[in-house]
Amino acid sequence: MKKERLIFVTNDDGYAAKGFAAAIEVAREFGRVVAVAPRETQSGRSQAITMYEPLFLEQRVKQEGLDVYSLSGTPVDCVKWTFDHLMGDGEVDLVISGINHGSNSAINVLYSGTMGAAIEGSFYGCPSIGLSLTDHSSDAEFGAAKHYAREIIASVLENPLKDGQPLCLNVNVPNIAFEDIKGVRVCRQCRGIWREEFYRHEDPRGKPYYWLTGSYTNYEPTAADTDEWALNNGYVAVVPVQIDMTSYSQMSYLERILK
Repeated sequence: MKKERLIFVTNDDGYAAKGFAAAIEVAREFGRVVAVAPRETQSGRSQAITMYEPLFLEQRVKQEGLDVYSLSGTPVDCVKWTFDHLMGDGEVDLVISGINHGSNSAINVLYSGTMGAAIEGSFYGCPSIGLSLTDHSSDAEFGAAKHYAREIIASVLENPLKDGQPLCLNVNVPNIAFEDIKGVRVCRQCRGIWREEFYRHEDPRGKPYYWLTGSYTNYEPTAADTDEWALNNGYVAVVPVQIDMTSYSQMSYLERILK
């Protein structure tokens, strides 16, 4: 008898986010689902973990084939708690992180709690997919994102990567009408950088505080092989993410100057 698949779902927008419900809906089409998400929004937490505070767990949903929990920690805490405590020897077939409210393309992959969780899932030898929609609205429409999530998840599950590190994908869906999306493009991460601004304000007692904002500068606006180009031209962008951050191109230079 064929074993039922086990799909783990998490996110960084919190367990009550509409995108989390959308990811769970899609995941249930592929097997039994265990979903653990932060109790509160944890956007921008990347690979952060909680070390000096206790973690509090609450079960939110218990149905046949579905268990949903909230955890008072980061997205990576959710992954670690599930794999190291909840699952025991249970084998997870796929990690889904998202569907995020907002883009995680380009350098955002380094800051993203959504992608932090997906990358953490791959540390456990599990294929992992971070899903994002380029719409920050809490009431975003996830129809197109769910459609392409189904396609990509099915392809990954039906065609497992047999060699090398576990597959980890950064998937971003443009916030345009479903019929206007041209398809899926496998891309590389666009080069660019965020330049932050800190707005200074004062509280009612005159104490200063600062509010972070900023804008993204695209260093490669015309490069047609990047995720930013794909999104700006109506494609779903799929970037395979690797864990090894070694800059191999600079090794010979360093070996030469550090003799």
